[in-house]
Amino acid sequence: MMKITTLFFGITTDLVGKTQLEIAVKNEIVVAEFKKLLQEKYPALKNIDSYAIAVNETYAENNFLLKENDTVAIIPPVSGG
Repeated sequence: MMKITTLFFGITTDLVGKTQLEIAVKNEIVVAEFKKLLQEKYPALKNIDSYAIAVNETYAENNFLLKENDTVAIIPPVSGG
């Protein structure tokens, strides 16, 4: 198992109830699987149409492989006004 530091921003903070979590995952997991895992643990995240994922401060695609000690940011859509 490896730990992934996960940061939540905007509405995702309200949905999860935290701004940061340590999430233990199997040794190899891609962003798409990580998103699915988050939605299983925190079903309220399914209420967001889409959100971006950044890994170590760089936006990441669904097939990006996460590694031990990565920091994942969950970034909700932003509406301007």
